[in-house]
Amino acid sequence: MTQPSIDQAYLAKRQLRKGTAGWILLAGLGVSYVISGDFAGWNFGIAEAGWGGFAIAACLMALMYLALVLSLAEMSAALPAAGGGYSFARQAMGPAGGYLTGLAVLIEYALAPAAIVIFIGAAVEALIGIDGPLVYLIFYAVFIGIHLAGVGEALKVMMVISGLAVFAILATAVALIGSFDAANLFDIAPTDAAGASTFMPFGWYGVWAALPFGMWLFLAVEGVPLAAEEAKDPARDMPKGIIAAMLFLLFTALLVVVLLAGAAGAEMIGQSGVPLVDALNEAGNPTLATLVNVLGLAGLIASFFSIIYGYSRLVFALSRAGYLPKRLSLTSGRKVPYLALIVPGVFGFLVSLSGEGDLMLGMAVVGATISYALMALSHIMLRVQQPDLPRPYKTPGGVVTSGIALVLSLVALTGVYAFDPRAFNYTIVLFIVGAAYFFLYSKNHLVAKTAEEEFALVVASPEELDSQDSEPAVTTAKL
Repeated sequence: MTQPSIDQAYLAKRQLRKGTAGWILLAGLGVSYVISGDFAGWNFGIAEAGWGGFAIAACLMALMYLALVLSLAEMSAALPAAGGGYSFARQAMGPAGGYLTGLAVLIEYALAPAAIVIFIGAAVEALIGIDGPLVYLIFYAVFIGIHLAGVGEALKVMMVISGLAVFAILATAVALIGSFDAANLFDIAPTDAAGASTFMPFGWYGVWAALPFGMWLFLAVEGVPLAAEEAKDPARDMPKGIIAAMLFLLFTALLVVVLLAGAAGAEMIGQSGVPLVDALNEAGNPTLATLVNVLGLAGLIASFFSIIYGYSRLVFALSRAGYLPKRLSLTSGRKVPYLALIVPGVFGFLVSLSGEGDLMLGMAVVGATISYALMALSHIMLRVQQPDLPRPYKTPGGVVTSGIALVLSLVALTGVYAFDPRAFNYTIVLFIVGAAYFFLYSKNHLVAKTAEEEFALVVASPEELDSQDSEPAVTTAKL
């Protein structure tokens, strides 16, 4: 049975600039997504579990992310599409599975910038005494504006900002090595919780509740495949880029988790709003602490800037395929999806006016864990359903690796509920509303009828599309 293909004039108005990013830029994008998490947020997991308990939680989440990244490396090389996890799930689970995966990622990527801009506002207030809606508006406007200038320009700016943030982390680590004392890691007195000890003062429940904080050291690295359509050579660049980013993030996570508590004490770091700065002050480095305080803003900006890029590519892909309103996927003369940048940015700005950054981050983590489970399941299903799919890179361990990611993502999802039931419940309500939109409306307005047609939206040559006239070009695709 055959179905008519897609109107080529429709696609010609919805093309990204291909060949822009090599693997180094992609790795930089992955680091940028995450780097703000090294500066603050993760350390509150020590207050929940003690240093040893948090170390267990962080190792479990590091294993989850590493397994997920290896799975995504395979899928992004085989199916290089701007939708990332949504595109993989669409191939494995059909339109509903694809949309629900994309919805979970969209919840994460739409809410995370709103949370980060609130933290940026607090940092700006500490530096120059200005905070609130004006600061949020300026940052959204400026960085969406840079993205509108073109993907190549945006990624280069992002690399510079990320480099400043990485410098701050490395300089802090070097400065703290001489002050490290292993006894400082265990300065929190054990409680009477089940399994409590000097190593895990809050017992196993503390480890469970600390899982979301362990995620903050790696949250959003899975967004690298959203740049697949703009990669120079997706089959080679996507695996190298996302794996390199993950390995570097494992290194920076090890530095901050071990050295900060080891120099300043676990109890102090677990309560700190600016752990790198407080650790440096405690170790007698006030000048460097001041510099790191300023560069910490660069870390926040790097994640804010890169996640805006991520949500725009996801919204573009969902819109182009008809899951979201089709106007959102229109691209400018610079091949930039301008409405996919602006509309979610307006939504994020409005959400940021609530001032509840912690709630926004909690909801983003819930969306993330749901998407991780669905992406890991997609890897397993694609291995079973499409064993002959060309795979330029294959995940070490195969479905065992993606199975580990699947199990740990579900465990992490329960950990969010243990820490913040309100964020969990709000996200589930938002997810149900988004699912209702698909089942009641958009499933009947999809552009492509098959997964093969939908993937054809990606692989079509921009030059070929630009040469088409406004009449529909009909080809055939297997159903």
